[in-house]
Amino acid sequence: MSGPRKTAIVTGGSQGIGAGIVKAFAERGFNVVASSRKMSQSTEVAASEHVALVDGNIGEPATAARIVETAMSRFKSIDALVNNAGIFITKPFTEYTAEDFKSLISTNVEGVLYITQLSIRQMLAQNTGGSIVTITAALARNPIRGVTAAVPMITKGGLATLTQHLAMEYAKDGIRVNAVAPGVVYTPLHRETSKEVMESLSPMGRPSTVKDITDAVMYLTEATTVTGDILYVDGGAHFGHW
Repeated sequence: MSGPRKTAIVTGGSQGIGAGIVKAFAERGFNVVASSRKMSQSTEVAASEHVALVDGNIGEPATAARIVETAMSRFKSIDALVNNAGIFITKPFTEYTAEDFKSLISTNVEGVLYITQLSIRQMLAQNTGGSIVTITAALARNPIRGVTAAVPMITKGGLATLTQHLAMEYAKDGIRVNAVAPGVVYTPLHRETSKEVMESLSPMGRPSTVKDITDAVMYLTEATTVTGDILYVDGGAHFGHW
């Protein structure tokens, strides 16, 4: 990467997809601020000269403020944001509790809202554009019978809509806003799920890897004229029946 080193923020960066994204940015010469509830205890990402770790609940405004303050005090800019933090709860619709819903909204919606507001504010002040990529879910567009996830998909579908509205709102400012919508992915989230079940959830019979999702995020971060896009990395699940 030529010129001054750019800075990326990655939420949910302690393991799985988030850790993969942190490493990919570092390999591309970015400074990175990585956050999660227990970021400093990560076994996949370590603090270094160009990687700062922030512990905290991303659903709280104070955590978002601390992440941005860290980016500015350590690295002096915010050029990219990846909203990766998220939780996923599956159960029959009638069994979701008020606490389930509050948890989903806190992490999946508020956890995107606060950090994205602060990051865009800083990008506007810098007047050099920027990139925001949010991890949504292919399941929000194409439900799968047997995967009972109606309530978490309220949040993921909302993020897809937010992505496209922000893309238009900030297009003239050079701030690009896109999303990656994974299908089933081999991550720690699915450590208890059998290989057969994982494969049955992909039309290709091939769940994605962390690298597949990371590559999509890197593409959108670097694609200078792509904005408002929802990039599905799901083996065709978002439009197919199988």
